[in-house]
Amino acid sequence: MSQGFRHLLVTVSLIGVFTAGCAQQTPNGVVEDIPKNAISTSSNPDIQKLANLALNNSYGYDITRSLTTEIGPRLAGSEGEARARDWAMAKFKELGFANIKNEAFPVAGWVRGVETAEIVAPYPQSLVITALGGSVATPKDGIQAPVAYFATYDDLVNAPLGSLDGKIAYISGRMEKHIDGAGYGPANQKRQTGATEAAKRGALAVLIRSVGTDSHRFPHTGQMRYDEAIKKIPIAAMSAPDADQMDRIFEMGKDVEINLHLLTRDIGVLQSGNVMAEIIGSEKPEEIILIGAHLDSWDMSTGAVDDGAGVGIVMGAAKVLMDSGLKPKRTIRVVLFGAEEVGLIGAFAYAKAHEAELGQHVLATESDFGAGKIYGLQAGKYAATQAVVASWVPEFAYLGIKAKDGVTNGGPDIIPLNIAGVPTVRLNQDGTDYFDLHHTPDDTFDKIDPKAIQQNVAAYATLIWLASEADTNFRDE
Repeated sequence: MSQGFRHLLVTVSLIGVFTAGCAQQTPNGVVEDIPKNAISTSSNPDIQKLANLALNNSYGYDITRSLTTEIGPRLAGSEGEARARDWAMAKFKELGFANIKNEAFPVAGWVRGVETAEIVAPYPQSLVITALGGSVATPKDGIQAPVAYFATYDDLVNAPLGSLDGKIAYISGRMEKHIDGAGYGPANQKRQTGATEAAKRGALAVLIRSVGTDSHRFPHTGQMRYDEAIKKIPIAAMSAPDADQMDRIFEMGKDVEINLHLLTRDIGVLQSGNVMAEIIGSEKPEEIILIGAHLDSWDMSTGAVDDGAGVGIVMGAAKVLMDSGLKPKRTIRVVLFGAEEVGLIGAFAYAKAHEAELGQHVLATESDFGAGKIYGLQAGKYAATQAVVASWVPEFAYLGIKAKDGVTNGGPDIIPLNIAGVPTVRLNQDGTDYFDLHHTPDDTFDKIDPKAIQQNVAAYATLIWLASEADTNFRDE
């Protein structure tokens, strides 16, 4: 992976549901219920048709259930991800899509092995940890060393060079909950570059408080990255309760010694791929509206929230449009990206493979923030996109969705398309609790609210229909 690409990834951060009730964001960030008569607020007969299908069926829920139950974990490059691509090809065919294809690309293979840690002194006890994606291993016999405590990532960065010789660095720092996941970027710095910063100062290894907002004894994994010019050292995340325990011991003024074993392995170049399919446009088939999600997951769970729900939402929304009998003027392309979790590899592979036709990509977006209620519609960087999206907002009122300020890149896998000039839009989900589950063993299908995913499917079906019929290319020209 090039240094330029690695640098780009540092800047990448993650930017309900028709129950009985208009999802509205209140000042404290809570999304309220949708009124029982919300559907009557849409006077557009086409949208009423889409809404009735989406809100009275279980398209997205059933697809998500199928993926997470029949395939399970889908680590990039693994046999599980390969089975997921086969599943996606078959599911697209079963649902009646056209132009189904799998575009392969290489990905670096990595697997976790034994991963244990324990406090040796002053109060012996085990810790629940997991290796971060891409981490190197400890020596076979592990590392036993005193621990240097850092309350925040900034404290580590401000530590003198050479100050961690012979030590294991521990970085605490809690992640804040926000409806839009705004706490993720600041908290994620220690995960992304904590190993490099600690190695610069002589550390043998790194432990971090998991990048998450829960209080369960589940550690959160996630991809880290190394500076190739700096010695690579092992890095792992510990569960929040174990991090709390560590913090308490340090608050007592005690010295801590830890034994750490991480037997991770690089396993060479493997294959991943992007699976895609289309509803072919009736009048302007060469113009493409792309809706995406990522097919891969971490190996610790079945990846229901991240991002099985997104797969179900975008496939389900396109199926709703097909079943409605409406014929979109433009082509709707559903892309299930591979290898997102390990660095948006599939996203960049797609942009490269389709470089010649990116000018024909009229609009792009992704569902990759769980299955919570959508509360906001947000436009990308073009004034033309912003004007059209503003005019659409009333059409989403039946779902309680309002305009959201700011500019969107469309979602993580849409970043390369956004960079290339493709117009973007985003349906913003309530992610208040998303990081309770994110990258943990607890990210399982039982966390999916069927009513919530219905609202998402209805919103995406509404979006792609409006985009297909819009008399604009969404660009400033």
